[in-house]
Amino acid sequence: MTKRKDIAISLPSTGDEEWHAVREPLSSGWLTQGPKVAAFEKAFAERHKMKHALATTSCTTGLHLILAALEIGSGDEVIVPAFTWVATANVVLYCGATPVLVDVDRATNNISVADVAKKITERTKAVIVVHLFGLCADMDGLRKVIPSHVKIIEDAACAAGASYRGSPAGGLGDAAAFSFHPRKSITTGEGGMVTTNDDALFETANMLRNHGASISEEQRHRGPRPYLLPEFNLLGFNYRMTDLQGAVGLVQLSKLDRFIVERQRWAQYYRDRLADIPWLRMPVFPEGGTHAWQAFVVWVDPERAPRPRNEIMEALQKNSVSTRPGTHAVHMLGYYQDRFGFRPEDYPGARDCSLNTMAIPLHNRMTKDDFDYVIDSLRSIR
Repeated sequence: MTKRKDIAISLPSTGDEEWHAVREPLSSGWLTQGPKVAAFEKAFAERHKMKHALATTSCTTGLHLILAALEIGSGDEVIVPAFTWVATANVVLYCGATPVLVDVDRATNNISVADVAKKITERTKAVIVVHLFGLCADMDGLRKVIPSHVKIIEDAACAAGASYRGSPAGGLGDAAAFSFHPRKSITTGEGGMVTTNDDALFETANMLRNHGASISEEQRHRGPRPYLLPEFNLLGFNYRMTDLQGAVGLVQLSKLDRFIVERQRWAQYYRDRLADIPWLRMPVFPEGGTHAWQAFVVWVDPERAPRPRNEIMEALQKNSVSTRPGTHAVHMLGYYQDRFGFRPEDYPGARDCSLNTMAIPLHNRMTKDDFDYVIDSLRSIR
């Protein structure tokens, strides 16, 4: 075992460039959504080969904007994977629609194409496809079973920089939402981004983001008629990103490709050195696409592991190696059980992923010694 270390599950990779980037908005006095956000949106759209990008306060609000712009509401159904962060399902409820949970593939943790095919009804208006942990879902399979009139929305919270058969995440459906939470590969603290090639959806989402205003704050304050206030013809929200965040996001985005290459290298390093542990199943490495490796999530085989997963996580924590469950099964959360009467066995794939997945440290501030320490700690489990 290498010398004892404290290894965080994730740390944002920021430095002097981000520190200096916020000086301009601080000096100019333009702190709310403005030119830095606009520049970040333009650069993000170009990187992901999209016509439009719209910065938001979070991926959650980004998903909500998309559903609201599509006028999804009461009486509508939206299909959501049962193994995902709760926000994916919550945004459907925010709109008054019904989230229809579907199971996931235990190998990929992603939405089950076969279960989607079973759950589509005449009330289905959209399917939210989650690219969990940075691995793009089976988009070819999904397109075969999803009718053309049903919208495909990507929950790309973990997928900045990911791709599927050469096409970047964010452009694999009708619209997508990304996250810039500190556990993601690039961060603005909190924050999100909506991408779409649909002009009408973009225009509506753009207004909804700013209280339903017909013009942006930047247009209003820099225009020649200072007495004008925007029209408010839509019931909107305040989901605007600040220019401080936009400035940081521009710097972080310039590092995205390097971050992804580094994460791919260390993911391969993990696989090479952990693959012979019989009770630990490695995550799927895609063919013909790019995994963003927001997290390296292994499967602890309950039949072969020397201890239950939670005891293994406790042992690693005592050894100063942080871990987390991959994420949770929505149908096993109290609110959803109380409201919809779900039972754990209703979605067995999601249940098993919730009970058996384990994220181990992978981020851009780790050194080779850090990775070796995690590997040695895992090998020491008895």
